[in-house]
Amino acid sequence: MSPQVSRRSFIKTVTAGAIVVGFDPIGREWVTTAAAAPSFTHIPDLDGVLRTDAEALAKASEDFGYIISRSPMAVLEPESVQDIVKMVRFAREHHLKIAGRGQGHSTYGQPLVEAGIVIDMNKLNTIHSIDDDRAIVDAGVLWSQLLRESLPQGVTPPVLTDYIELTVGGTLAVGGIGGATHRYGLQVDNVLELEVVTGRGQLKTCSPKRNRRLFYAVLAGLGQCGIIVRATVKLIPAETNARVFILFYDDISTFTADQRRVVADGRFNYVEGQLVPDGQGGWRYFLEAASFYTPPNEPDNASLLEDLSYVVGDEAIDDRTYFDFLNRLAPTVEFLISIGAWFLPHPWFDVFIPSSQVDQYVGDIATNLTLEDTGQGPVLLYPVETKRFTVPFFRVPDEPVVFLFDILRTAPSLEVAEQMVVDNRTLFERNRDLGGFRYAIGAIPFSRRDWRQHFGRVWRAFRGNKRKFDPDNVLTPGQGIFGNH
Repeated sequence: MSPQVSRRSFIKTVTAGAIVVGFDPIGREWVTTAAAAPSFTHIPDLDGVLRTDAEALAKASEDFGYIISRSPMAVLEPESVQDIVKMVRFAREHHLKIAGRGQGHSTYGQPLVEAGIVIDMNKLNTIHSIDDDRAIVDAGVLWSQLLRESLPQGVTPPVLTDYIELTVGGTLAVGGIGGATHRYGLQVDNVLELEVVTGRGQLKTCSPKRNRRLFYAVLAGLGQCGIIVRATVKLIPAETNARVFILFYDDISTFTADQRRVVADGRFNYVEGQLVPDGQGGWRYFLEAASFYTPPNEPDNASLLEDLSYVVGDEAIDDRTYFDFLNRLAPTVEFLISIGAWFLPHPWFDVFIPSSQVDQYVGDIATNLTLEDTGQGPVLLYPVETKRFTVPFFRVPDEPVVFLFDILRTAPSLEVAEQMVVDNRTLFERNRDLGGFRYAIGAIPFSRRDWRQHFGRVWRAFRGNKRKFDPDNVLTPGQGIFGNH
């Protein structure tokens, strides 16, 4: 008998070859016809399936970090939003933890649920409409999927992450940052409306004018108050081409000064940057910038490069289609998958640094950082303006400009990964003491005290939202914000 069964059958799901008919709240286990409990609660009538087979549980027990493993007791593959409503209510009634999971691209157990229920949001992946200024999409829609559908209509999301094979709901739960953030803010700053299932099991529509508190509690709320099931996101007119500039620098202060300059004047549509090996055991820096255009109108290279202090002669300029530029990581990911590196541990380090401290902080790290420390992973460094940020629980340093700094580590083994996590914590504390913050996709051990410090002046509001919308602390335990994983 298949472990996937729809509600059209009286069989709800299957585990270890036995029919599951309900849940025993005393024994904390599924009840089968082969091992019936004296009393049990029947599983809700679902449009989708509740999986308890080994394959589904194993997949849901890992995230992209491959460092922490937590095994759920079931995985919901919903066919409707009402499936999620029912299972959140079921979890709340039986004191089970539950969390939505998109691509599971976090790196330290954030989407995992030990002995609870994981909701596979990828099953809700319908694009409902695309208009001139907005799209209505299910939370499981990939940003690449939306982009492929929107570009033929001449529109695009304003901000996309570097890797676009991520779900809309997943990135909106953490923030969503990319090379256009200096112009348009985060992905969470470009949302018009949400449909959310709260920790009470209530389906709510929210926006800046309707259920405003819930709207801002959920965006970059780390899944603590509700599960995003549908989003109305902004769209803007799309150009067809991208001219990409790679400009090299030999010292960090010149590099970051130019980055600040181009972010402030907005001359480029896209701005990022990286540290790259210099071939002698040290590091150089490059500014990656793009100007979007539609022929016959083309960018003026001289104007774009005017007054920048890069190493002349080392620059690279390349023209691509707009989509190919945004999807530029696809060949790299395909290669990493082919050699197995995609499935190695990824103890990523992701923080925001005050602009006033970035040269000293990153410069000191670069002095001792080796390729072995990164596992050949990229090291990102680029500025964004905090005036673009509109949601209260996305935490960054209190300066007009802050820098995202990512060491996207790959480890050859779990033992090496665990040491990298220790190093991450040390680097985090140094940045924290300078007024910096973490970006909550990375692998940095965090206690409840750390979370209180992280949210700082908005902690009371964050905790109040949790008590209002998830009073039984059912949702998303993997972050460990309220004391459990």
